[in-house]
Amino acid sequence: MTTEHPPEGAAPAAASGRTPSRRYMARRDAIIASAIREMNRHGVRGMTLGDVAARLDLVPTGVIYYFRNKEDLAAAAFERSIGRIREMAESARGHVTERERVQIFIDQFIGLQQRVELGEAEPLTVFNDVRALNSASVNEAYVGMFRTVRALLDRRENRTRADLNGRTHLLVSALTFVSAWIYTWRVEDYPRISQRIASILLDGIPRGGNVPGARVLDLQPGGEEIDEGSAEHFLRAATQLINDEGYHGASVDRISSKLNVTKGAFYHYNATKDDLVVACFQRTFDVLWRAIDAAEAAGGEGLEVMHSLLSAVVQLQVGPAPLLRTSALSTVPEEIRADLMFRLRQISIRLGSMLCDGIADGSIRALDTAITAQILTAGINAASELSWWQPGDDPASGANLFTEAMIRGIIHA
Repeated sequence: MTTEHPPEGAAPAAASGRTPSRRYMARRDAIIASAIREMNRHGVRGMTLGDVAARLDLVPTGVIYYFRNKEDLAAAAFERSIGRIREMAESARGHVTERERVQIFIDQFIGLQQRVELGEAEPLTVFNDVRALNSASVNEAYVGMFRTVRALLDRRENRTRADLNGRTHLLVSALTFVSAWIYTWRVEDYPRISQRIASILLDGIPRGGNVPGARVLDLQPGGEEIDEGSAEHFLRAATQLINDEGYHGASVDRISSKLNVTKGAFYHYNATKDDLVVACFQRTFDVLWRAIDAAEAAGGEGLEVMHSLLSAVVQLQVGPAPLLRTSALSTVPEEIRADLMFRLRQISIRLGSMLCDGIADGSIRALDTAITAQILTAGINAASELSWWQPGDDPASGANLFTEAMIRGIIHA
């Protein structure tokens, strides 16, 4: 590792008012690219300047010359990726129809994923714990990008702001979730995948225009009373904190403080924080399996079963006891990640099997069940953040609109 670094007291070109040199900007860009890879692997809280520097054969002071601290570097990484997504959306806005605009945007996004896989472009940041950074500039940039993507959709009299925001949130979430599963496909197949993603997001899953209503499902756990001292109460609070702050941001101290309990109470339920994360994921998987079993037990054709399942889970996500976001898997320690990924994959496979049932009985149109299952998984995951895009006193109504978009597609009337 090289020990070269700027002399003591040297100031970055941008800070001193000088025009940054080409060499300065090239090194700065390389540091941001290194940070993106570290953030995608360990999350914002888990990224260290030392690891970023090591990727470039630098010492940490070589990074500090360009970025005062880890938070500034993380903000620059997020803002770069946000800007790239916004550029793709802006280039798609020139097309005439809503369908064309969204299709072009999806094609560009998956095309970028293909170039990343081929080593021709740097990856986008994973936005799992963007809120954990609590950066005003990043939040502003993200909202600006969101509005640009939203402009791809037509404004119609029967589409409220909450409805448009829900459709946009589904589109962005489904695409940013792609990096979690597309690597299992041949890179040559990415254009094919893009067409299938677009078909599912644009036109939904029903075979015809009629979608049966969702049946009410009971997803509450049986047996234990849910009070302030129960394990379920503990897991719900920990889940919310991990969703907001990421794995590394949810320390034992912060979890105990949120619950207003001592560390001793924490260790009554969990030997380590990793045990807690596993328990939170286990609760999430248990709820999803209960939803699957309850939806199938309620009966009906495949489309009705799927509608009931999605409606129940999305409603749960906007309530006081949301599920742990599966995107948290990208930042948990590698020694526990593989098993959790396997359990999540089992659920996605099961969703695909349920879609096959609907195709067989004619209620669901012929589609790629593996890709559709991933998009539905992304939608379930994204529902926990609906309150950010649909603020108000009626989260249940917003959840219904979001579920309709998952079922019917984001451009349905």
